[in-house]
Order: sequence, then C-alpha cells, then structure tokens
Amino acid sequence: MAVTLEEAPWLGWILVKALVRFAFMVANNLVAIPSYLCYIIVLLPLRLLDSKRYWYLEGMMYKWLLGMVASWGWYAGYTVMEWGEDVKAISEDEAVMLVNHQATGDVCTLMMCLQDKGLVVAQMMWLMDHIFKYTNFGIVSLIHGDFFIRQGKSHRDQQLLLLKKHLENNYRSRDRKWIVLFPEGGFLRKRREISQSFAKKNNLPFLTHVTLPRVGATKIILRALVARQENGSPAGGDAKELDNKSKGLQWIIDTTIAYPKAEPIDIQTWILGYRKPAVTHVHYRIFPVKDVPLETDDLSDWLYQRFIEKEDLLSHFYETGAFPPPKGHKEAVSREMTLSNTWILLIQSFAFLSGYMWYSIFQYFYHCLF
Repeated sequence: MAVTLEEAPWLGWILVKALVRFAFMVANNLVAIPSYLCYIIVLLPLRLLDSKRYWYLEGMMYKWLLGMVASWGWYAGYTVMEWGEDVKAISEDEAVMLVNHQATGDVCTLMMCLQDKGLVVAQMMWLMDHIFKYTNFGIVSLIHGDFFIRQGKSHRDQQLLLLKKHLENNYRSRDRKWIVLFPEGGFLRKRREISQSFAKKNNLPFLTHVTLPRVGATKIILRALVARQENGSPAGGDAKELDNKSKGLQWIIDTTIAYPKAEPIDIQTWILGYRKPAVTHVHYRIFPVKDVPLETDDLSDWLYQRFIEKEDLLSHFYETGAFPPPKGHKEAVSREMTLSNTWILLIQSFAFLSGYMWYSIFQYFYHCLF
C-alpha cells in the first residue's frame, strides 16, 4: 500500500521516536545490567554472613531492573487494567501464577502490573523458555534463580527433573514467594492447532483463545512446595506455622491476559513503541491450594477446567470489551494499574549514576595498574 504525503511526516515521526527509544534502552541496559553485576560481586561476602539479607538486596535490584522494562511500555502508552480478585491481599504468601501465553509482551505486561504488589517482583521466580537465557537479561535471571525450561518431548522428562532440583536448591534458600508459569508451553498462535487436534482425539473442548495446558511443571511445583502436615495431607492456606516457619505454597492465581481485538503486544513493540497506545487487561482468580488435587489425572482435569474457564472469560471480553462479573455481582469492576513517575525517575537515575560510579572506579584502577 502506497504512503500518502499526509502520512509521510507521521511515519517519519514514528521512526524517529522508535530510534530514540531504542538508543535510550541500549544505554539503559549498558549501565543497569553491568551495575547490577558489580553490586552482586561486591555483596558476595554478605551472602556468606547473612544470605537472607543478600537475597533481599539482590531481589530489590532485580525489581528495579524489571521496573525499568515496565517503564518502557508505560511511556509508550501501553498500560494495564486489572480485573477480578485483588492479589495484593496475598502478596506476602507463597503463590503460583498460571498465565495464558500469547506473545513475548505477556512477560512485559506482568513485569508492569506486579510492580505495585509489595515485594512480589523481588521475591518472584519465573519459568521461561530457555531462549531467554541468551538475551541481554539472561545473566540477571540466572543470578536471581529463574528457571529456563527447554521445550519438546525429547527434553520433557529431563527438564522436569531439573526443575524439581532447581526448586529444592533455590526457592526457599533465596526466600522466593511467587512463581510465574505459562502452562500452555508456548505461544497461542504456535500451539493452537496442535492443542485442537489433541482435544478432538481425546474428546476435550475445542478452544480458540487458549490452548490445553501441560501438567508436568505444575505437578512438580505443587509437590515440591506445598507444605504437608504429619498425616501427609496438604497444609494449604489455613495451616499453622510449620517448624521451618513456612506455610508452603498457599495459593494458585489463575491469571488471564487479554489484548484489545485479540492483538497481542510483542517485545519489539514494547521497546520501539511504534504501535498506538493500548490497554492490556489482566484478570485474576485466586484458588486455595488445599482445594487443588495433587494426583496427576485429577490435577490435569483441574487445570483443563481452569483453561476452559479462561476461554469463556476471553470470549466474553472480545465480545463486550470487559470481563464478566463474578458470581453474585451485577457488574465487573476494573482497576487501573499505575506506575509512579517519581519512582521511575529515581530507579533510572540510580542506574545511570551507578554506571558512572563503576566506570570511574574501573578507570581509576586501570590507570593505577597501567
């Protein structure tokens, strides 16, 4: 399609803005991530003396880094509207988020909407595709203790064993609270046809807006982290404090992300900001883990039911522009999620000042040595 003379100046402005945003983000990464690594190295003695305080400080810096990513979308006009239950109420408890997956922008959306949920982001563990290990943020995620999972049948059993070991070694020792999991195992556009074929063969519902979830990682997480009483039954959210002062995993947060017109935002759009401002909608439902079955077949049925309900939620959203009201309510109430411009300015300033400080320190030692 040919570009008219009237459109040309506007397209030129979009290009210039995208290039300026990209240049800023490159500079942001060049100061923020190396500064994080330098602070981590300097703090290593503290890890031996007081590991809890060490991981608290690391978590705060991790939260700030994710806040910078969130700010890129915020200033491009990509905001978030939240629906359903208020997850702030359980921000200090252990929980796992089960999220539908449509595009790379899903991760950025969660980075934004969880910033105002207390220390959740600082104490969060992500399960993400192994390809993210090789991005600029990969080294930060490795240090923080996120888990990179390799997709495919040939890797599945080995990856689940590695996940179990990873949780045992890193989850509570680093004082983690929430885990983010995408049970579909890939983007909607890539898995929809396979999922629908599987559903047809196994007499399961035909889903369009989500795919049938995989149960493996969820089962490992629940079995590893749900605290158990002496009789071996799950301790759940109403359990008394255990000897290790952990109640275990208490909640499952069923999280549904919806984009207007079913057009997801990818990470390129988030970075360059060439798409018009848009509101992403995030719906939460909270389930006590004591009500979730741990046996494989029952857990599969439970997970399938949640994603069937996600399908209904998304169908209603795409038809009406809003999520349906909870049972017993006449209308659904949404909450606009906001980021503090002052807070963004502070963390960005801290990043650039830290980068200048570390550069000056290395330059000083370089001149002393050479």
